[in-house]
Amino acid sequence: MASAELEAVEARIMAPRRQLFPPGIMWLAISLLSCLLASSKAKVFSRCELAKVLHDFGLDGYRGYGLADWVCLAYFTSGFNTAAVDHEADGSTNNGIFQINSRRWCKGLNLNSDNLCHVYCTDLLNPNLKDTIICVMKIVQETQGMGNWEAWRHHCQGKDLNDWVDGCEF
Repeated sequence: MASAELEAVEARIMAPRRQLFPPGIMWLAISLLSCLLASSKAKVFSRCELAKVLHDFGLDGYRGYGLADWVCLAYFTSGFNTAAVDHEADGSTNNGIFQINSRRWCKGLNLNSDNLCHVYCTDLLNPNLKDTIICVMKIVQETQGMGNWEAWRHHCQGKDLNDWVDGCEF
């Protein structure tokens, strides 16, 4: 290669590259892609399937709450969908089958989270439920117990919940 050609190639290599997207748009695209990937692993449990998983993880009777309480809560918060995400007006998100809020319990895009469960909010979208169950066990240790969830207070608390686990085998 001639010296002039070599200099031209080096100039093209060293020239500043034009960005296809502004940096903010790129981060938004990456965030959306991660949500799509998480939702591609989504699972919508059946009532009895969820009851069995929760039973196997030891939630039956945990802190005085029966499986029916947990199944009722999961239905009214997410429709048994592990990938459910709800965006709140304050910028926080409710995540996973139990709609665990990012303001206190998990680390999301909001850097001001207490992250009391020491997990990323996307971990709560996993159909495995291990991280989710560890987190809800921490939440119900709070003074309000399951009363931390508005859905449980309105739809499950003080009601006959036997139908939620009726016919399920563990």
